[in-house]
Amino acid sequence: MLNNPTVEKLKDMKLKVMAQMLSEPDNAMKDLSFEERLGIMVENEWIAKKNARIKRLLNNASFGLNACVEDINYSADRVINKKMIQTLSTCAYIEQKLNIVISGKTGSGKTFLACAFGNAACRLGYTVKYYRIPELLLEIQNAKAENKYSKFITQLQKYKLLILDDIGLKSYTLEESRDIHEIVERRHNMASTILSGQIPHEKWFELFPDPTVADAIMDRLIHIAYIIPLDAKKSMREVMAEKFKQTHPEYDHIGKTQND
Repeated sequence: MLNNPTVEKLKDMKLKVMAQMLSEPDNAMKDLSFEERLGIMVENEWIAKKNARIKRLLNNASFGLNACVEDINYSADRVINKKMIQTLSTCAYIEQKLNIVISGKTGSGKTFLACAFGNAACRLGYTVKYYRIPELLLEIQNAKAENKYSKFITQLQKYKLLILDDIGLKSYTLEESRDIHEIVERRHNMASTILSGQIPHEKWFELFPDPTVADAIMDRLIHIAYIIPLDAKKSMREVMAEKFKQTHPEYDHIGKTQND
């Protein structure tokens, strides 16, 4: 009789795993002491809540790719610093408020690497948000039109890790430059940012029409950043496609012409 009201109270406190374990006791635990059974119930509840939080963080991050550091390709035909990747996967740079800058040609794996770092951060409990810069600039324009610009920028400031992908697809207008500067300024020495683009970071200065704004952006980003230049003889998309075909031979015809 005691269990029913206790189970309901556990559910009311959102301790659903403990409530289920109490209402559906495991015979394997019947010989354990009260303290041992309670410890197992608390441990299972803690794990469930931790996993649920990680799932929420991953969903809210809106990553461009489903990527994790364990799946990073370190093949011989790819230039990538494995030791640096392993160091950054610990997310110590987030505690230090440092940035990461990733550059490389199309297909070199920039987005995968950025999202893998974001995934690692979520698994350690950090709030993360991913944007392609063209889409971010559109959201900023919408926020301005709705008089929500300040609120939107403040929200960007709060993420422990902000990932800005595809910088440098075009040169930016003065207004866009000032918006990017505002984001960078708000996060400087407060939170970490990952930026990735096709062109080397040394040429990012040329993307902004006002040299003063360009200098301010670069100064706040590059000087406190890990620099990761990527290079690969073969596109990572091609590598992934080949792996997919090896495990799914029924799709081997994809990407081939009739003469192949």
